[in-house]
This record gives sequence, structure tokens and C-alpha cells, in this order.
Amino acid sequence: MKKTLLLLLIVLVSATAGFAAERVEMRTSAGVIKIELYAQKAPQTVKNFLDYVDKGFYNTTVFHRVIDKFMIQGGGFDQNLKRKPTADPITNEATNGLKNERGTLAMARTSAVNSATSQFFINLIDNDFLNNRGTDAQTYGYAVFGRVVEGMEVVDKIGHSRTVKRNMLFQNLPEPLVVIESIRRVVP
Repeated sequence: MKKTLLLLLIVLVSATAGFAAERVEMRTSAGVIKIELYAQKAPQTVKNFLDYVDKGFYNTTVFHRVIDKFMIQGGGFDQNLKRKPTADPITNEATNGLKNERGTLAMARTSAVNSATSQFFINLIDNDFLNNRGTDAQTYGYAVFGRVVEGMEVVDKIGHSRTVKRNMLFQNLPEPLVVIESIRRVVP
């Protein structure tokens, strides 16, 4: 009887383990942000993001593009504003049904649909025009893969940062810089 109950418990724990959402904690110079990731809806995107997290890639990167009432973008440049080398681009999962709503994380990309690497952004408002609406580069959208579950006030604080133009690459650079000190996995 005890062996049967123990076996049943092991099976139940194993079966539900895959349903718990991954969470990460982002420590920034502006405060702490906790994020829930949606691996079931955006498996390749979440895996890509967590690969960077596990390698410590995001440690001491900056939010290099901040536009109030739009979004904050980071994860590609160090504190000297040097681009960090990345892994190969991933397939865009913008057709996953998740929307670019306030507090969601999405992958940044170039005008090429499947060009996302390490950079991500957090939506400050509902940005419906960033959702998937078609199959070409302009309408394909940006893949949402997570949501801020704690620390939205920190995200808003970053969003309200004073910004400067450094050159053609940095049109909306926060001053002083907002540093992503670390991102690490946490237990949900």
C-alpha cells in the first residue's frame, strides 16, 4: 500500500512538473522585476532566452532603447554600448496567440521575420500593432514569451527615464544607463 501511494505521488509530481511556468528574476539598477515565461506557447523562444540566462549573457547588459508609453528594450549591449556576440537567430513564434499587452515580454527583431537573438522588450502599454496580423515582415509581429508578475513599477520607472540620442544606433538611450545586473531562474 505504501509503495503504491509513493509511486502514485511520484507519477503525479512528474506529470505536473511540466505545467509549472518558468520564472526568472531580473535585477536592474532601477529595481527587481520578476517574470513568468510561457514555454508551452513559445517553446523555442523561452528555450533561447533561458540559454542566454543560464550562460550569464544578460549580466551587465543595458536597456538601450526606452520609449515612454511604448516599451523598454535591452539584452544586446554591454555598459560600454558594445554589441555582445549572440547565438544564431531563432524562428519567430508570433503566431502563438499571445498578445503584446502591457507587461508582456517579446523578442526584438530586425525587419527580417526570423532574426531575433538575445534582445527583448517589455511592453509599457497594449501594443496591438506588434501582434501577428499576416505573413510578411511588416505584419508578422513580435513573439511574446512572458509577462512581468512582480515589479511593473520598476518597468514603469525605467520607461519614464530621461533619454538622449548618442548616435544613429542609440536614439532613445536612458541617461543614466539602466543596467541589467543579472537575470536568473527562480522557483515559481
